[in-house]
Amino acid sequence: MSKIGSEIREQLLKSVLPWWLHNAVDRENGGVFTCFSNSGRQLSSEKYTWSQGRWAWLCSRIAVDSEAGIIDEDPQLWAELALETARFVQAHAILDGGVTAYRTSTEGQALPSGPQGEIAVSVLADLFAALGLAGAARLPQAGDQERSTWVQSAHALLAHAEERIKARTAPSEPYPVRPGFQDAAGLMLLLNVGVQLHLASGSAESAETAAASLTQLLGDGTTEGMWKADSWWEYRPDSSDDVDTLLARHRTPGHLLEMLWMVIEAAEVIPALESRIPNWLPDLAVRALDVGWDDQYGGILRYVDGDGGEPRGRLFGNDAYETLVAQTWDTKLWWVQVEALYATRLLAERFGRPDLLDWHHRIWSYILDIFPDPSGQEWLQIRDRGGKPLDRVVALPVKDPFHIARSLLLTTELETRRIHT
Repeated sequence: MSKIGSEIREQLLKSVLPWWLHNAVDRENGGVFTCFSNSGRQLSSEKYTWSQGRWAWLCSRIAVDSEAGIIDEDPQLWAELALETARFVQAHAILDGGVTAYRTSTEGQALPSGPQGEIAVSVLADLFAALGLAGAARLPQAGDQERSTWVQSAHALLAHAEERIKARTAPSEPYPVRPGFQDAAGLMLLLNVGVQLHLASGSAESAETAAASLTQLLGDGTTEGMWKADSWWEYRPDSSDDVDTLLARHRTPGHLLEMLWMVIEAAEVIPALESRIPNWLPDLAVRALDVGWDDQYGGILRYVDGDGGEPRGRLFGNDAYETLVAQTWDTKLWWVQVEALYATRLLAERFGRPDLLDWHHRIWSYILDIFPDPSGQEWLQIRDRGGKPLDRVVALPVKDPFHIARSLLLTTELETRRIHT
């Protein structure tokens, strides 16, 4: 294993996973507490379905990798955590109609989250719940009836999400999409959840959802997709009159890099998609890194203009997402850096690109300098542009249990595969 690979494994096993096990797991009710300050002080015991689904998937993947000897963790413990969390999600978050409660109490009572007291306010939470159920359903420790119920619920959530995303009727807190724009985040999750559900079920429906979302991202030769070799849309305007707006001009480099590795994963899980992977994918990754990297302080910015630098363009005004972009564009966030970390490593190997391996090294050096808590307990996930801790809500009011561990785990898997091939 490379020096970086060893450092990544150590961060995962010595810093990240122990913090969550010792501070956040709810063994009584199932699931995980995530309402912590940036420094790790618990602020609430409410549970966001978004985080519960992601935790269930993560625990299941750790269990699988532990059983395979990729990491030295207790596979039974992590399988139990995945199953307990999936049971919590199934019992308390799943609502009639293929939607989920956005958040619940500790014990699982659904809480109102919308301006009119709505319970279900985010298709993103619905898809993360489906992701968690799909992950838990893969585990041999799950009973046959549970597995069947979870797969059925995940399919229902995925199908309803796909229908509403296509129709542009899906609510998407905390990232509301303005009418007249197509966003990339929904397509990313349809792809990822479709692939993960296909791993659990082998269903034609899950593969079709993944393929359809891939078509919308890449295009199909007759219809333009969200991506080209040298550019991409985060929010694509329906009208050419709106290409000058901040919503159309802004880019989220971390999202694109996350989606790029998901495309490679999709082709590995669903071989029929392999022929659709364009050879310009690594060039698009380099473009995202070039415009997203902060030459002054290092690290990748949360939002940038399509030409680099601070997002700019005509404003609609009174738009929550527009405000989010303008106010938080220069933050340095945990998930952006770690998604870039894994994407550069995977794409470098897949396409034989030493330039992306150089980026991988640069990103990891920045991460190690900035993000790990000096006390050795997980990471201070939210930073300002210069890298100082920033106690500020930038999406959900939570400390995220997902992106760091997932990226470090997937990179460790990749390093292990490289050793044995």
